[in-house]
Formats: sequence, structure tokens, C-alpha cells
Amino acid sequence: MPIILPTQAALSAAFSPLLPSSRPKAQAPQAPRTSLRAREHLYPNWSVADDAKAKTNQLSDAAVKEFEKASSKAQQSVGSGKIELYSPQFYAACTFGGLLACVSIISRELKESYSVQGAFKYGGYEWFKKFYSDLAGPENAYKYKTWIYLAGSASAEFIADIGLCPFEAVKVRMQTTIPPFAKGTFDGISKVTSAEGTSGLYKGLYPLWGRQIPYTMMKFASFETVVEMIYHRLPGQKSDYGKAAQTGVSFAGGYIAGILCAIVSHPADVMVSKLNANRQPGEAFGSAMGRIYKDIGFAGLWNGLPVRIVMIGTLTGLQWMIYDYFKIFMGFPTTGGAAPPEKQKA
Repeated sequence: MPIILPTQAALSAAFSPLLPSSRPKAQAPQAPRTSLRAREHLYPNWSVADDAKAKTNQLSDAAVKEFEKASSKAQQSVGSGKIELYSPQFYAACTFGGLLACVSIISRELKESYSVQGAFKYGGYEWFKKFYSDLAGPENAYKYKTWIYLAGSASAEFIADIGLCPFEAVKVRMQTTIPPFAKGTFDGISKVTSAEGTSGLYKGLYPLWGRQIPYTMMKFASFETVVEMIYHRLPGQKSDYGKAAQTGVSFAGGYIAGILCAIVSHPADVMVSKLNANRQPGEAFGSAMGRIYKDIGFAGLWNGLPVRIVMIGTLTGLQWMIYDYFKIFMGFPTTGGAAPPEKQKA
């Protein structure tokens, strides 16, 4: 039996023109195209760019949440849930952060040497900076902050080099003997102590202090000063900026500090390299320096400086960025850029 009722399609076709919502709206006349008017076929590209931006923001938010979750777990692992500033746990964490900052960006052969130095250098700097600041008092510590930075970094490097010197002694011997006198670092330490005693590992301690302490003083004092200058010229305060911005400032301050370190230490490094390569048997130290300087002149002391600036600048910038990123991870403020202490009302 045929269906006599109209179908849904037929009803829609018959009555849809009568519905106000289905009537075609009058379109406004389009303005004539000009050279400044965007083309319609580019609109989908804008949509794709917006979608990509939204997805990037979602991934960034997810990464921040995971970072905060991991950071919270790391802080809770110490027991109290948050490490207090200048507590023993704080200095232990900074020591590990210094180790991490140094071993993350150097070759495998140097990790054993400079991991010890980096640990004591950064952790010791935090301790000595607080120690000297407390001795000076809040107002004097801020007034003479550069001297605090210099004294703290020099004291930290003094101790760090005691840990570095045995590894440095073995490294130099392995690099200057063919075949190497030891299979590895600890094998070399064992051989030196067996033949010469513990004092054999510290023959180069005084020259090491003379090379490293001025370098580290420049590295830390200039970094603190540059970071403070950057925040001083930025709008707002340091606390107004997020994690990415603060670690970016740390990299920039570290890079500039590395440039200054390279400039200050380059002549001495060139002279040391020349002495190791050209010093004649039995020649006195002062005579060898005078002879080499006469050969290369003042300009020769600066050969290779541009390459060293790029290398040391990048290395120092990455070290400070990694170290401050670890401090953020542990819930600590980043290094440098602290506000001056409030003056007590009379």
C-alpha cells in the first residue's frame, strides 16, 4: 500500500521558506578589494597557526604542571616538605646543584675532576656569602656586596681546589706521558701516592690557586653584578618574573661573566701553555717567562681570545642557567638580583 503521508524531506522543502530563521539574509555589499585587504584563502592558514599556538600553550602548561609536581616530590623527600634557606639541607642541595651544573656540560674525561670542584665551588660560595654577610650585617652587606661576592668566591675556590688538585695532577701526567702512566684517574692517584705519598698529588696546588681563585672571583662577582643590573633595568621586580625568564637572565648574566673571565684569564693561560710547551730543561721559571714574552710580545698574549670568549662565555652561561634551574626545582630563589634591605625606622 503506497504511503500517502508526505515525507520529512517534502515537508521541509515546502515550509522552510516560510520560517524566518530559514530565509536567506541580505548580504551587505562587499567593499572593493584593495592592496591592503587580506585574501580570503589565507584565513585557513591563520586558523592553523592559532591551533598550533593553542596546542603549544597546552603542552607548556602540562610541562609546568609536571615540573611543579616533580619539584614538590623532591622537596618532600627531605622530610619537612620544604627546605629552609641557609639550612644544612640547603647547602647540601646547592652543592649537588653545583656538581650537576659542571658535569652536565663537560667531556667525560673531565667529569671526575670538575665535578668535585663544581660541588665545593657553588655550595661553598652559598655558605661563605651568607657567613660574610652575617658578619657585616644587613646594611653593610648590601653596601659592600661586591666585596662579599669576591671574598665568598675566593674562599669557596680555595677549598674546591684542594679537592681538585689530585685529579688535576693525574690528568696532567696522563696527558704528558706516552703511553699514559695510568689506566684511569683513580689508578693514577694510587700510583702517585704509592711512589711519592699524598704530597705528590699536591705539588701543583699553589699554581692552581693562583690560576683558579682570580678566575672564580671574577666569575661570581661579575655574575651577581650583571644579574642585578639586568633586573634593575627591567620593569617590575625579580619576583614578578617566571621561571623561564629568571633562568634566561641567569644565562645572560653567566655569558657576560664568562666573557669577562676569559679576558682576565687569557694572558695567563697563554703563558702557561707556552711554558708547558717551550720551557727548556733546567731553565728558571722567570727566565722562561721573559724569553717567551720576548718572542710573542704583548699582542701574542691575546692570540685566540675571540674563540676563548665564545667558549668560556657559553660554558659559564650554561653553568649558571643549570644551577639556577636546579635551585628553582628545589624551591630556592635564583642567584643574584636581590632587593636592598629595608631600613629600620628610628
